[in-house]
Parts: sequence; C-alpha cells; structure tokens
Amino acid sequence: MSDEPQHWAPREPSDAAAAPGSDRGGPPGTDAQGGKGGKGGKKRRPRRTGWRRAVPTWRMVLGTVLGLGLLLAGGIFAGYQLVDIPAANASATAQSNVYLYNDGSVIARDGDVNREKVKLSQVPMTVQHAVLAAEDRDFYSDARAVDVKAMLRAGWNTVTGKGKQGGSTITQQYVKNYYLGQERTVLRKAKEAIIAVKLNREVTKDQIFEGYLNTSYFGRNAYGIQAAAQAYYGKNVEELSTSEGAYLAALLNAPSAYDVVAHPDNKPAAQRRWNYVLDGMVKEDWLPAAERATTRFPTPGEAKPSTGLSGQRGYIVQAVEDYLNRRGILDEKTLATGGYRITTTLDKAKQDAFVKAVDTNVTARTSTDRKADRNVRVGGVSIVPGSGAVVALYGGIDYTKQYVSNATRRDYQVGSVFKPFVLTSAVVNDSTTQDGRPITPNTVYDGSNKRTVVGPQGATDYAPANEDDVDHGDITVRTATDESVNSVYAQMAQDVGPGKVRDTAIALGIPADTPDLTASPSIALGPANASVLDMAEAYATLADHGRHGPYVLVDKITKDGAEVELPERTTEQAVSREAADTTTAVLRSVVEGGTGTAAQAVGRPAVGKTGTAEEDRAAWFAGYTPDLATVVAVMGQNPDTGAQTSLYGALGLPRINGGGAPAETWAAYTEAALRSSPAQEFDLETMPGSDEEDEPLLDEDSDGSTEPSAASDPTAPSSTAPSGTAPSSPTPGTDTGGTDGTGGTGGTAGTTGGNASGGSGETGNTEGGGGASGGTGSTGSTGGFIEGARGPDFPDGRPV
Repeated sequence: MSDEPQHWAPREPSDAAAAPGSDRGGPPGTDAQGGKGGKGGKKRRPRRTGWRRAVPTWRMVLGTVLGLGLLLAGGIFAGYQLVDIPAANASATAQSNVYLYNDGSVIARDGDVNREKVKLSQVPMTVQHAVLAAEDRDFYSDARAVDVKAMLRAGWNTVTGKGKQGGSTITQQYVKNYYLGQERTVLRKAKEAIIAVKLNREVTKDQIFEGYLNTSYFGRNAYGIQAAAQAYYGKNVEELSTSEGAYLAALLNAPSAYDVVAHPDNKPAAQRRWNYVLDGMVKEDWLPAAERATTRFPTPGEAKPSTGLSGQRGYIVQAVEDYLNRRGILDEKTLATGGYRITTTLDKAKQDAFVKAVDTNVTARTSTDRKADRNVRVGGVSIVPGSGAVVALYGGIDYTKQYVSNATRRDYQVGSVFKPFVLTSAVVNDSTTQDGRPITPNTVYDGSNKRTVVGPQGATDYAPANEDDVDHGDITVRTATDESVNSVYAQMAQDVGPGKVRDTAIALGIPADTPDLTASPSIALGPANASVLDMAEAYATLADHGRHGPYVLVDKITKDGAEVELPERTTEQAVSREAADTTTAVLRSVVEGGTGTAAQAVGRPAVGKTGTAEEDRAAWFAGYTPDLATVVAVMGQNPDTGAQTSLYGALGLPRINGGGAPAETWAAYTEAALRSSPAQEFDLETMPGSDEEDEPLLDEDSDGSTEPSAASDPTAPSSTAPSGTAPSSPTPGTDTGGTDGTGGTGGTAGTTGGNASGGSGETGNTEGGGGASGGTGSTGSTGGFIEGARGPDFPDGRPV
C-alpha cells in the first residue's frame, strides 16, 4: 500500500471519529450497526407491542390479496368450465299469435304473453340507435361482453344495502331476459357474466341485439319492440319514427314509471330520459343535430285494456284456426307454439258494418221482458264471389257469452235457401218433368198443398205441406221460387233426381259430409245442416256464374319474419254458366216481388232466397249482388240447455221468417259494405226460353182445366181450390206488400189466378215481403207469402 498522504476527507465527521474496528459509539459487545457481535452481524427486529400487533403487516396484506386473487381466478375458471349456456326460459320464448284484418290492424291476440318477435332488419336503424344510446353506446365497438367496473359497483351497492342497481351491458341484459330470470342476487350476476362471455364468443352482436329487442319489457304488458310499438303507438315497428323509437328506448330504464299516459306526473322525468337518448344519438353521430332540434316529444296513445277474445274476436280466431287446420296449413299443436302473425281476408269496415246491421235489426229489437228473446242467435258470413275472400264473419253477440259460432256451426237446417240448388241442378242435367217437359223457370207445376210426389213408379208416400197449408194451384217454377212453394220443389227434386241435386249442391260448395244432406225428394226443402259459411260459399259460386273455388280466410302468415307458404286457390267451372245465371235470374224476382222484398233496401241490383227451418227454429236469407255474396241466419237456442227452440214470439213477432229480420239485416249490411262502390248490373246468360216474358199464361181451357200442369200429377189432376175456402189469417208484420196482384177485392172464387191479391196487399204482409197473394181461395186477403215448417207432415219431422 502507498504511504503517500491521502487527499480526501470523510463525508461526515463522525465517520472519521469512529475508526474501523473501534467500539466507540456503542455499548460493549455490539458492532457499529447496533447489532450483536459475532457471525452475521445482523440487527434483530424489535417486537411489535400494543395496538400495533392488531395491524397486519404489508407482507400479510400482499399475501392475502394474492391468495384471494388466485382463489377468485380459480373460481372464475371453474365457473367458466362448469356453467354452460342454458336453454332459454319458457317465458322468454313464449309469443302470442296475432290475428289481423286485411289492412294490418289487429283483430286479436291469443296466448299468455304479449310478444311478437321480429327480425333486426325490420327495426328501423334510428330505433336501433335510440336503444343503443339509451342502454349501451359501446355495444358494437367494445368486444367485451361484461362491464366489470359497473357490475362490481352494482354488486357492492346491492350487498351493502344501497339499493339494487343495474350495471349490465346489452349482452348481460339479454342473458338475464332470455336465459335466467329477473331476480337481483350476486349469484345470478355471476352466472350472468359467465354466460355473457361465452355467448359473446359464440354468436354475433346482431343476434344478441335482436334477441335483446325481442325479450325486453316495455310496460303495458308488452314484451319486445314490436309489441311495444303496438301498445304505445298502434303501429308496427317498421313504422316507428325516430322520436317514437327514442321514447320506447327510454322506457327500458323504467317501463311503468315513464308511461306518461298512466303516470302524467312522471312526464318531466320521462322527457329527461327521452332527451338523454336523443342527445346520445347526436353525440354518437347517429342523428343530425338539425333533426334533433326539430324533434318533438311523441306522447303515446291511451293504453287499451286487454279485450282478449270478447266480441267477434273469439269467433274469428276460432274460424281461422279451423281454416288453417282443415286446409293442412298449420295444425293445432304447431299453432299453439305461438309467434304467428296471421293476416286474414276480413275487411274491418265490412266487419263493423255487419255488427252494426245485426245490432240494429235484431239485437235492438230484443227485450228482457220477452222470454223468447233469450233464445235469439245470429250468424252471418260475407264473401267476395270472384276471389272467395271472406270479408266479414259474425259469430254471435259475444264469444265470451256464447261460445259456439253461429257462422260455422252445422246443426241447424237451412230450409228453403237450399231450393235454388234444385233449379240449378235441373238446368245442369237438362232435366224433364215426369211427363217429359223440359224444366225451366217457366215450367208449370201443380202447387197444391200436400200434393203427393210422383216418381217413375207412380205416387210416393211423400206429400209435403206448403206454408200455412196454402193451395197455389198451377204455377211456374219462377213463381214457386218467389213464394217458396214446397210441393213444387219436392216434385222437381224427384224429377231431376235427388242424387243429382245432392251432387250439384256439393259442386257449388256444400261439404259432402254435411249432416242430413240425403238424396231424397225432401232434400229440396233444406233438411241439410250446412253452416252459414257453407251456404255463403255456395251462393258465391252462383254469383260467380258457376265458377267455384274454396273460400279464403287467410291472406298471409309470418313467424319471426319468415313467411309461411299458403296453398294456391284454384277454381273450376262447377256448374255451367247457363245454369248459374238462370238461377240468378229467378232469384232476382224473389227480391223484386216474392218473399225477399225487404232486401230491396240495399238500393242496387240484388237477388236472394228466404228460408225457414222446421218449427221456425231458424230463419235464413241468402243473397248476393254481382260483387258480394252474404248469408244471414237467425237461430233459436235455449241458453240454459243448449236445445234448439222455435222463434215464435221473438222480437215481438208471432214468427220470424227469412224475409224479415234476416233479409233486413242482409240489406242493411250490404248497403253499408258497398256504399262506396258503384252499383253493378247482373251480366246473365240464361237458358233459352227462361225469360219472364216467356212465362206462359195459365188461363183456363174451354173444359175448365189448366192444361199445362195436368201431367205433373196424374194422381191429382184438379188444379183449382174448392170454392169458398176460408183464407188463413194474416200475420202482422212490416208492410212490404205492393199492388202487384191482379185479382180484385176478394179475388175470384174458385180460380187459381197466380197472385190474386186482396186489395193492395197491405192487410197481411209480414217480413215475407210483397207480392201479396190471396192464394187460390175465395177472398185472396192473406197478403204476403211467408214460409214456415210443418214438421208433422214431413217425414221424420223434417222442415217444409
């Protein structure tokens, strides 16, 4: 070592004073650091005393945190491995079926949950952005499915009793709505987060957002954006404006509280939330500031109480479900899964007009003081002939009060509205009478009361009575149709062939399995139990010149935005145009001067036929204009036992006939339904020799007989009524008679002069209409023709 002097000085004086190895500055036995002498030379840490012993050291804190972190990480890893994406909960997938008029307005919804799923593409972009601005503005830009910070804050507030709070992303909210439940617990939040992370890796953002929009609750019992659009604004989601979409988005935060109609005092708060949504859209460049400045708060409409299936709704839903099932479109189980949006062919204005017509002409005439009025039921159907579209269907006064639909039931006899099918069949088959004369509207038959039907083998044991036992004598088929003469039509059915008549009815649209559609002469008098809908389809075929296609009740079906394929409607020429048009020409005279004159109130060219079932248990009117075919039936049913009852005394009348309330209802409805359409004339191509001007004169021959009908009934050649026969008493009712009779006051005793009239036809008119006839007897004073049943004179109690 160099012995030259050192030129540096120690940093502190104390350092120089304490030379190495010196024991100065410390007690004996210690080193310079204050530690014990000896090997190692380290200083012992003093013991922790007092309160300091309760305070954890930094090493303890660090170890605890690391341990908890490892435990938490292990728990998350285990949870991620153990928790799978579950199946959707039942309430999240439940949807109602929605039934719509042809203009898209809602008829009814069935099902417990008011939800209708839509595709994301159906939701306007402005509405999508409104929801994002309200709930999760970073949804598409942030790859995370969970907002950990917000979730921890919400969980901490829940645990510490500061209130249950949200803090979830749209993905988490969708998981809660679709897979879990609405309870707010730490365990549910943990499961929600794990499932959200997994779901975010397996499906697209669009799929998650679509599911969120379809499962969120908006208040007013509306689940999903489509149901909300209907509940608050009465429109489909595609039609929502930016302002309306922002309001619906605001509702997600507090659905009930922000309903400004139900809670007007909360309107300021709702408007603040609405402004927050719109301002967020501007901030995210989803809405131009200029448009935002002109946007006004869209106050929603009044909340509509749930009507369920009341009124006509239930009947319509029932008819649609039956239609879909019978046509093989959707069976009952498939339809029960829900979510179908079914657009019907029903026209709202026409449907409302039908209800009003029934209310005015039937319901308003009932009285709680009349026991018979408790039994009154009404059914009606209206069909467009060319398309087969059912545009109105009346099933009863209220589905919740009268469950069975009077429009589709098949347990009431149709009566004389079946008679036109006999004439149609006669023309189709070139039929002749028993003595070989062609059957046309001008063919003469013997209309005597209880005239025995004659077949190829001679007289049968069937002799139906006419209404009120009137002897009509020799009359043409046209007149027999006007006056609904049973004896003529029973014989005509025999002449045509009952089997052929049945085939024609089926071709026109009457179902082959219709109860009591039996091939016998009585088929003409309508013992068949066809429904009002069946009869409307058949009459629509006549209106369409004999071209038949099945009726159509559903125009479109979608589910989750996808359209369900519907069978294409096909038509065929069921009967010749000549046959259909000839029938139409004859039915025109029923309205002009027969039992259906009440239908003239429609104020445009119309045809129709009245009918009455056995013992007046039902009264019918079936008719059509060139552009609309409609059938109305008034039925009698005991509300306590369900048994069919007569309508005697109902509506304050001795009896109800097809030409009364049914024809009046038909006219009122048809006039309203076609009020905005120009009147159309019938374009008819009838069979040769069937015009009214070709009708033969039934004057007596020199021998006193009316020769044209003599061969019609070889067992009963007489065609005159006995002199001095007292006429039946007139039936009071609406004066729809006229002065078309040709007889003088009191008629001509002992003659059969067609429409012998007792004066002006006013004395005995009923709902049966004008054309007042005195029949064939002495005074001719009974007035209008009415139909009714004579069960005891009909085999097996069938109608006449």
